[in-house]
Amino acid sequence: MKLLMHICCANCSVYPVKSLSEKGISIKGLWFNPNIHPYTEYGLRLDAVRRLQKIFGIEIEYIDHYGLKDFIDKTENGGENRCRICYKIRLDETAKAAKKMGLDGFTTSLLVSPYQKFDVIIDTGREMEKKYSVLFYEEDFRPGWKKGIKLSKELGLYRQKYCGCIYSEMERYLNNQNLK
Repeated sequence: MKLLMHICCANCSVYPVKSLSEKGISIKGLWFNPNIHPYTEYGLRLDAVRRLQKIFGIEIEYIDHYGLKDFIDKTENGGENRCRICYKIRLDETAKAAKKMGLDGFTTSLLVSPYQKFDVIIDTGREMEKKYSVLFYEEDFRPGWKKGIKLSKELGLYRQKYCGCIYSEMERYLNNQNLK
């Protein structure tokens, strides 16, 4: 099986890539994250993915687009459904690319994080599967979260402190200050 994996960041990709590769599944990566803010954070995460690519020797396609304005517009300025919309933006592009590349399916490294909305990601992946007639490979990688974190530290990969969007960054600081 050949899968296109949407890569949200290097850290979240470590465990799913290793796990799927050990199962004999061929992985190609796709970097497309117009949600990441600020630009300096976007650059740090992109550099970490490029580093992971060299370490693991995996092929990765890059859609290097800092799309903050479009992201804010599409997510209705941080509205209640912003995560669902964000997943849809990224998984739509991934499914479309997997179909175009003639791969067996697609997945996302977002499925490893206990901080993501797992069920919403699954629903969105299934929606894109139907839209593009390409398999959405769903697996709960969360049990390997700690292994991936340990390995990413050993590899010296950049470790972000929030999901990536401007709203999660704001919430991180507000929660740290106990302000709301």
